[in-house]
Amino acid sequence: MILALVVGSLLMAVKFVAYFITGSAAVLSDALESIINVVASGFVLYSIYLSHQPPDKSHPYGHGKIEYFAVGFEGALIILAAGAILYKAIPSFFLAKVLSRLGFGIVLVLATSVVNLLLGLFLVRTGRRTMSAPVEADGKHLLTDVFTSAGVVIGLVLVKLTGWGWWDPVTAIAVAVNIVITGWHLVKKSFGRLMDEADPELLGRIVEILNEHRHPDWIDVHQLRTRYYGDKVHVDFHLVVPRSLGLLEAHFEAKEIEEKILKSLREVAEVIVHVDPCEDPFCEWCLRDKCQDRGRDFVGAAKPWQVEKVVMRRQHQGK
Repeated sequence: MILALVVGSLLMAVKFVAYFITGSAAVLSDALESIINVVASGFVLYSIYLSHQPPDKSHPYGHGKIEYFAVGFEGALIILAAGAILYKAIPSFFLAKVLSRLGFGIVLVLATSVVNLLLGLFLVRTGRRTMSAPVEADGKHLLTDVFTSAGVVIGLVLVKLTGWGWWDPVTAIAVAVNIVITGWHLVKKSFGRLMDEADPELLGRIVEILNEHRHPDWIDVHQLRTRYYGDKVHVDFHLVVPRSLGLLEAHFEAKEIEEKILKSLREVAEVIVHVDPCEDPFCEWCLRDKCQDRGRDFVGAAKPWQVEKVVMRRQHQGK
């Protein structure tokens, strides 16, 4: 992120030079978005530093969620930049403006686009490898900036070839619409993580782990929940075991299932298993051969656990 901040500042300066040379509204739109890149990179850098601070009395779960504030902040800034672009571009559509030195401006914008492409790919790969949402989001934003710059170049080439100046503000407006969409996706992702939105892909992987290692004393699983804290994920669920198990045996069952999940997940995880005693309805598919507490006859083995069932809250009998 330090690299992104330094390189972004240099690219922003180059784009403003291109704007002052050409006077193009489209180039200005690209330069304004670069301001957002720099500000967002600075905030992401701070959020990564803060998210890796250890838990304290004020934040017992750690500081990881600051990363999602950073993602939302970046998305909001992008939308704000789109408003500034439209504010500049729409009047330019009605006021003819002569553009100058378009060839040099095109070269500058193309050069910044290539650098942004390389930096964006690096950040996306690094963000995914380290499970860092803001780093990945910043990389995707830079990749979007590549398309923005490409659109600007196309607009300038059309102006140069046709002599029609209105291609310039039209390109700027198209750029603004494109980055609004990008900003909205980032804000939506930020809200989802801050509100602990369920991750179907992660839930599916956890259920696969449970099914793979399932044995007779794991009678049922319900109320599976996950939430992200930066690069860490918290997992908790209820495990139903035979009520004849002693406290120590039930504890070992919970520890075993926790260890299986921790070893199998690629994320850094915290797993908490709540142990529940079985009830009569479970007898119909409980595989325990000899059970002094069996209240119903065995009907057939339970089907493999599925996400739709495992995430549900099971109501106790009589409630």
